[in-house]
Amino acid sequence: MSLIHEIDYGTPASKSEAMVTLTIDGQQINVPEGTSIMRASMEAGIKVPKLCATDMVDAFGSCRLCLVEIEGRNGTPASCTTPVAANMVVHTQTGRLKDIRRGVMELYISDHPLDCLTCAANGDCELQDMAGAVGLRDVRYGYEGDNHVKARSNGDINLKWMPKDESNPYFTYDPSKCIVCSRCVRACEEVQGTFALTIEGRGFGSRVSPGMHENFIESECVSCGACVQACPTATLTEKSVIEIGQPEHSAVTTCAYCGVGCSFKAEMRGEELVRMVPWKDGQANRGHSCVKGRFAYGYSTHKDRILNPMIREKVSDPWREVSWDEAFAHVASEFRRIQYQYGREAIGGITSSRCTNEETYLVQKLIRAGFGNNNVDTCARVCHSPTGYGLGQTFGTSAGTQNFDSVEQSDVVVIIGANPTDGHPVFGSRLKKRLRQGAKLIVIDPRRTDIVRSPHIEASYHLPLKPGTNVAVMTALAHVIVTEGLFDETFIRERCDWSEFEDWAGFVAEPQYSPEQTEIFTGVPAADLRGAARLFAKGGNGAIYYGLGVTEHSQGSTTVIAIANLAMATGNIGRPGVGVNPLRGQNNVQGSCDMGSFPHELPGYRHISDDATRDIFEKLWGVKLNDEPGLRIPNMLDAAVDGSFKGLYVQGEDILQSDPDTKHVAAGLAAMECVVVQDLFLNETANYAHVFLPGSTFLEKDGTFTNAERRINRVRKVMSPRNGYGDWEVTQKLAQAMGLNWNYTHPSEIMDEIAVTTPSFAMVSYDYLDKIGSVQWPCNEKNPLGSPIMHVDGFVRGKGKFIRTEYVATDERTGPRFPLLLTTGRTLSQYNVGAQTRRTENVVWHAEDRLEIHPHDAEQRGIRDGDWVKLGSRSGDTTLRSLITDRVAPGVVYTTFHHPNTQANVITTDFSDWATNCPEYKVTAVQVSPSNGPSEWQREYDEQARQSRRIASKLEAAE
Repeated sequence: MSLIHEIDYGTPASKSEAMVTLTIDGQQINVPEGTSIMRASMEAGIKVPKLCATDMVDAFGSCRLCLVEIEGRNGTPASCTTPVAANMVVHTQTGRLKDIRRGVMELYISDHPLDCLTCAANGDCELQDMAGAVGLRDVRYGYEGDNHVKARSNGDINLKWMPKDESNPYFTYDPSKCIVCSRCVRACEEVQGTFALTIEGRGFGSRVSPGMHENFIESECVSCGACVQACPTATLTEKSVIEIGQPEHSAVTTCAYCGVGCSFKAEMRGEELVRMVPWKDGQANRGHSCVKGRFAYGYSTHKDRILNPMIREKVSDPWREVSWDEAFAHVASEFRRIQYQYGREAIGGITSSRCTNEETYLVQKLIRAGFGNNNVDTCARVCHSPTGYGLGQTFGTSAGTQNFDSVEQSDVVVIIGANPTDGHPVFGSRLKKRLRQGAKLIVIDPRRTDIVRSPHIEASYHLPLKPGTNVAVMTALAHVIVTEGLFDETFIRERCDWSEFEDWAGFVAEPQYSPEQTEIFTGVPAADLRGAARLFAKGGNGAIYYGLGVTEHSQGSTTVIAIANLAMATGNIGRPGVGVNPLRGQNNVQGSCDMGSFPHELPGYRHISDDATRDIFEKLWGVKLNDEPGLRIPNMLDAAVDGSFKGLYVQGEDILQSDPDTKHVAAGLAAMECVVVQDLFLNETANYAHVFLPGSTFLEKDGTFTNAERRINRVRKVMSPRNGYGDWEVTQKLAQAMGLNWNYTHPSEIMDEIAVTTPSFAMVSYDYLDKIGSVQWPCNEKNPLGSPIMHVDGFVRGKGKFIRTEYVATDERTGPRFPLLLTTGRTLSQYNVGAQTRRTENVVWHAEDRLEIHPHDAEQRGIRDGDWVKLGSRSGDTTLRSLITDRVAPGVVYTTFHHPNTQANVITTDFSDWATNCPEYKVTAVQVSPSNGPSEWQREYDEQARQSRRIASKLEAAE
């Protein structure tokens, strides 16, 4: 094994289709028009020395190392900023150029520390490489003069010297090694779009500065790592590289955080992970990353991680460590006993959206073939199940229509109920880049998120609707488009059912759906809504991106249908730059749905009642399948409280913290007789577990993830599982203990079975993915390279279906006791329930959940910023600290759900989407009042959790 090296071509590729022929160092080269001479040279294998150039950012031309000579032109132009021209003749190596380059390098080295042997970048330093490339052998200027290298010069304090900035937990900034190439500044601007870095000072006194001469940790830096990746010296260096040393081998794998599905090179020394480096060929991230994927992998070796199986008779007992064989035998025995005593339907399972497709497939197979029922569900139940229903009804498929590259061709972008800069930051950066290029933005959100207004970006319209009124706002937008004749009649007649459109158009055109009428209860000014509707309908390619602020409502499915209606009415489906795009929350929530994790569907979204589909699996699995849909997660908990559901296998999910109405979840778990949790840590659900099976991280397994754009990406094992088994092996051994004859030897065999049984995965195999990188389903004989854009020539269901979307107000209402509306979301540095990110240095940025409250509401209640407040609803109450801000409107409060000591979901209710049971997290009537300490529930919960996490004895290691 060796390190995977990527070629840096110096400047971005040209997208021109016109070709130009030129000669470089005697070689005739054919490249797209607009290509730089530097890139053309690199593509021909001719390396031009460079320091300020990198293909992640636009050419800058400041280092003067990449000079070339062009026949017929005077001077020595920079190859990075000079485009090719037809019949151009270029020379990259002449005596004149060599002398100039050596002179330039002398100046750089004269103001640079000569500590190469002890430098963390030794062996991975472009300055070092370029000094060798230009043949530098001497520095005539010496090292004792005016410099930035030493703290003292001739015994006096050197005012040009600056100390290291160690404030960021993940990387250091050493100004003495900075050559002021501006690559970090440009990466922050062009790739990330945060504009946190600048060049302060002038001439010889210029230096890179975070913000206004701040420390990195205090600046606007979001620690995405783009600056560290761009730095050609040891100025910006990962602390892990300083501590461990340079990596020796690497493998390309996929991030296990959000649904963007970024590709990384996991760079290793032995089995120790040195760093995660974004892979430029990753088609979801194109070489970019965020703080979580780039740096927050330390949870994999955290001391809290459980490495041995444990069992206990009662949840009040301490845990007892046992062997794997004993654990499997115990679970199999208990599940058999429960089914014998209470019936076949008395047990079920929950698959993980953090595990691989292969592992998820095995869990649902175990439940259907081993348990003999369809009581299987997944976390999509509580996030994007309305996406599956709504898009399935209107388009015929339950997934996003575009790839992420598509945003580069969008002219108008609508973001509704999503916060991409926090929840999907790498896509957020790509979106911001397109907005800086001139695309228009419409944001529909009760909160002023960062995307509404940030450096060089401002939304054309921010529609701050009242939580729970999504359907009314979307129908009002449609009202404007229909009544003003802004719909695309040609597209509708060709691609949709015209009579259904006429019915829908007549419905939305009714006066009660006008912006003026809906403004009364949505709070969105009619003029703004009309302007937004006209912009979307007439502004060119229109793309809609949405998130949990759409789906986690009692009318979540209705809103998804309304979004689909709007896209069809304006003809924004089936080509690049348009589409309906759900931003999936977890790394493999799309895959967990694809793999048949719903109680009514087998893999590939085929209903369990379909005889032909069941026949495929029955013949392969050698069992008779139940044709009746099983229980959803809420139904399992209800049945547990009622006494008919007694056993649960939960792989990689923490339903006690993530699901709504925490008290009800706790009651359901407490009523069960055998709860099996398979996870990395003793999570909150494990407080009520009887068996704990230690899980493995994404670094310890082979498999695939499917991201929000339906992209199937490889996950590659880079270290041995610390618990002894990959998650797929644990499920297989449990199945074997229950009498199933499974004998997979590698996850690739599971994927082969998926391909045989699931039409949309028909051509997918590990060899195929290794060959082409990644692929978006459906990938079959009709679409051998996958389907980046869906519904190109027609909808999967045939004709697009318009469906009426009548607004029905939620049953959750404000009143004198609970006058405010709570909505919830995520923050950049934390992920989901925080089990992973809370065990990394990311807690520096978000150490606790805070309650955002408007100054007016805070003043009425006598609350100051940072005060402890009680947050109460009809379901329960908790305490947390306040954050007074005008990002939320009066009457609305907001918090995150990353920390279990807050447990925001003790507040949320059991109201849910009418079609899918997706909980209504985003609308909860609450009251906020000053508090002196934890609520009674928090105190009881902390004590129960403390008791539950006791481990009686450690299992001795084998001789």
